Amino acid sequence: GIWTKAPDLTTWKNIIRRVKEPAAQTSIAIVGKYVELTESYKSLSEALIHGGIGNDCRVNLKYVDSEALERHGIGDAFTDVDGILVPGGFGERGSEGKIAAVRYARENDIPFFGICLGLQMAVVEYARNVSKLEDAYSAEFRSEAQNTVIDIMDEQKNLDNFGGTMRLGAYQCEMRDGSMAQRIYGQKNIAERHRHRYEFNNTYRDKLEHDGLVVSGVNPKKNLVEIVELPQLRWFLACQFHPEFRSRPMEPHPLFESFVGACMKVMKQRQPAGENYEC
Repeated sequence: GIWTKAPDLTTWKNIIRRVKEPAAQTSIAIVGKYVELTESYKSLSEALIHGGIGNDCRVNLKYVDSEALERHGIGDAFTDVDGILVPGGFGERGSEGKIAAVRYARENDIPFFGICLGLQMAVVEYARNVSKLEDAYSAEFRSEAQNTVIDIMDEQKNLDNFGGTMRLGAYQCEMRDGSMAQRIYGQKNIAERHRHRYEFNNTYRDKLEHDGLVVSGVNPKKNLVEIVELPQLRWFLACQFHPEFRSRPMEPHPLFESFVGACMKVMKQRQPAGENYEC
């Protein structure tokens, strides 16, 4: 046989070094109702680790029970974290705790990342507490609410088969010029994977945008909101799709890499002067 030289493992060795001996660290809270089943958030936690690799940073994950937040309040649940992430999911259980976590992040300017249901809870929180839309809910939880800022599209409402009402697979997203989302991706048009049924209700879009919520990503064919952000904060972004599905160790998803980078900056600001990080 022909010797073609040993494989070049430089990239993998660098990744291993960044995992085992990172230059920095940060702590991120994942707020959900499956905190005892961490495997439920496996792809998400892996994507956060990938984002850490991209920043030469160890990501310490703290799973926060959203139902406990409902029972006991925020308390000191987030005093030891640098960022808050509300992941995807289905069902009303723990939703008010997730909304409370979004509010805490927004009001205290803690980096916040919402994914799928996380976007929906961020929109509900903003509608209630900034736009003062009382009775703002997701129709998934309370269809009779006065202000269902999250709802099923009109074209889906007559479909009886729940599977038929879901938005599955890759959909295009066009980003607003100058938005944080566009800067993070470095391009204007992307495609990301979805798995959800309820959408941002465009009836409320003008009101929420008037009150400061920036819709920075939209599906051009159906005019569906895909990304919202608050550019005046350090890092506040939520997306309707699942970016964790596309993240890899050698290619961290840009949203996760950017989010972890923002959390790392918070960590450095909280760290006493002269204190070095040791693994």
